[in-house]
Parts: sequence; C-alpha cells; structure tokens
Amino acid sequence: MANKTSDAAIYSAVYIGVETVIGISAVFGNILVIWAVRLKPSLQNTTFYFIVSLALADLAVGFLVMPLAIVLSLEINFHFHLCLFICCLIIILTNASILSLLAIAVDRYLQIKIPTRYRAVITSRRICFSICTVWIISFLVGMVPMFGWNKRSRLGEEHQHFLNCTFENVMSIEYIVNFYICGWIFIPLIIMLMLYIEIFYLIKKQLKQNSSNHIKKGVFYGKEYKTAKSLALVLLLFALCWLPLSILHYVQFYNPSVKKHTLYQPTIFLFILLSHANSAMNPIIYAFKINKFKEAYIHILRTILMQKSEEPANAEHTMEEISQDQTINNAMHT
Repeated sequence: MANKTSDAAIYSAVYIGVETVIGISAVFGNILVIWAVRLKPSLQNTTFYFIVSLALADLAVGFLVMPLAIVLSLEINFHFHLCLFICCLIIILTNASILSLLAIAVDRYLQIKIPTRYRAVITSRRICFSICTVWIISFLVGMVPMFGWNKRSRLGEEHQHFLNCTFENVMSIEYIVNFYICGWIFIPLIIMLMLYIEIFYLIKKQLKQNSSNHIKKGVFYGKEYKTAKSLALVLLLFALCWLPLSILHYVQFYNPSVKKHTLYQPTIFLFILLSHANSAMNPIIYAFKINKFKEAYIHILRTILMQKSEEPANAEHTMEEISQDQTINNAMHT
C-alpha cells in the first residue's frame, strides 16, 4: 500500500513538472505566432487568420487549461459546480483547437476548388463570422454538462456539494465518449482527413495538367502544395496527440475495471500530457515548414535581443553623461 502511495506521488510530481514546462512553451510559442502574423503583412490572409484563432486556443490551453489540469491532479476539495466549470472550461478551449483546424481545412479546400471565385466568396466579414462560430460552438459544446449532463445524480449525498475535484468525479463518461469524443473529435478528424485527401488530389491533378504556357498557375499550385503539406502535418500531430486519450476513454467506458490496473494512472497522465503538448507543437511546425513564419520569428527574436543588448550600453552612456555634467558643474562653482 505504501509503495502504491509513493508511486502515485512520484507520478503526480513528474506530471506537474512536465505540464508546467509544456504550458510555458505553449504560451511563449503561440504569442510568437500571433506576433508574427501581426508583424508581417504577407501573413495577413484568410488561412493565417484561422491560424491565429488556433494559436489563441492553444495559448489559452497553455495559460489556463494546463494550470487547471494540475489543480485537478491534486484532487483539492471544491464545490461540485466549481469543479464542473473547471472541467467544462478545459473542454471549451480544447474543442476550439479542433474546430479551428477544421476551419483551416475548409478554407484550404475552397482555395484549391474555386481559386478564381475564392476572394469573392471568402470575405473579411465571413472570416470573422466563421471564427466567432468556432468559439460559440466550442462554448456551447463544453457547457453542456453545466445544464445537467454530469455525474452529480450518481454521487452519494455527502459528495453532492463538496468533493475531491477530478475530471472523472464530475464529468459523465457518456457525455465524454458518446457526445464529445465521437461528435467533436472523431467526426471532425474524418472530415478533415477527407478534405486534405481531396486537396492533394486536386493540386496534383492541376500540376500534371500544367504546361510551360501556365507558369503562374504552376507556381500558385506549387505554393499551395507546400502550405497544404504543412497544415496536414499540423492535423496529423493533432490526431496522434489526441487519439490515445480518446481511445483510453472508450476502453474505460466499455471496461471500467481498467482503472484498477497499476499502469492506468501513469498511462492517463502520459496521454493527458501528450494531448496538451500538441498546443506547443504548432509554432515549431510553422517555423520549420512555412518560410514566412520562420522569417518573422527571426526578426522578432533579433529585435528582442538587440533591445536587450542596447539597454546596458544606453545605461553606460547615461552614466558617462551624468559624470561629465557633474564635472562641468564643479568647475563652474570653483
């Protein structure tokens, strides 16, 4: 029994340490993404506005979800509805990530499918409407448990008001598996997969049909192919990071005894960390796969470093001026 307690303490300490590192990385990385889009006019187009929406969701995951996940891992005694709201907030922000990815996939598909009418169809007003829709849907999906689809009715009377706050103690497994994972993770992933398959098919078809008389067309589809590859990689990593945790919830739903296994606790900690790590991955992918982002990152970092290096020099210069002024004043008085 003592060994199990000590193992649980070790797992919890490691989890909190890694979660903190991931959270800091996600915050700074996604601030860099938003800063890069604001700084570089060539990044201010429809797709990159959706990327900013994704970055905002990932920034919120790093700034809010990860600290809240640490709080849940500590099993602190909270009021039921406060604990439930914390869990719902985690669902809202993580769901905004996948819906932002879906919006990016739809935008890329329209760019390839209707290139001549794209600018007329995808207006600034429709972009704003789409981004607002992503966040409104995420909010509504995440807040469903607050309206009754939760675990309160199954708890004993002593836990109806205050309880050890964990995700499993307040969230209905039916809501997680049948509604959230199936409807808002699996189905969007399948739709995005189909869209990217169609995107690559259309691009390759256009490149094969391209001749020397259509050089501009070939350059356009060549650029779109590179962008589509980068965004497809973002989608692939999202799937690899989120599917293990989703599958584990399904296993737990159909076989509740799996929770008694000694490897369950470290496994779920690992899968939660993997899902959260996805929020820190996207800025790295942009840096290595999209040259415009790479250039913007370098410019931002150089500016920050130059400002820091100039501060001591300015301070020294100021001290020299002060000493010179004092010498002049002393000479005048004498």
